[in-house]
Amino acid sequence: MEMIVASSVGILTAGGVYLLLRQRTFPVILGLALLSYAVNVFLFSSGRLAVGLPPVLNKYAETAYTDPLPQALVLTAIVISFGMTAVLVMIALGAYLESAEDGVNIDLKRPDIDDDEDEPTGPMSAP
Repeated sequence: MEMIVASSVGILTAGGVYLLLRQRTFPVILGLALLSYAVNVFLFSSGRLAVGLPPVLNKYAETAYTDPLPQALVLTAIVISFGMTAVLVMIALGAYLESAEDGVNIDLKRPDIDDDEDEPTGPMSAP
């Protein structure tokens, strides 16, 4: 069971990093969501992977118990990641509606800078 959970955390992390490196905003948002899911599964598994055991000590349980703290952390992390995903979607939607483009353009040569090397450019240059 530990191998399945560990491999799922690795797959979610790899998929999240891959999507974070895309040049569109929607895959970046999906990548952040996948990374948050990977962290949630990792936190949840840190509380001991046991099936059918009570979350706190019980007088009838002779075996070990699962730790309730990671469960509370995961519940909080789910709420926070949902809120941050909603904020990112609204920011991406506003950027798309303003520029009518979803991509991130990285131009090596900016068209707003002159090719003249004689004139200094920048905020401190003289008019």
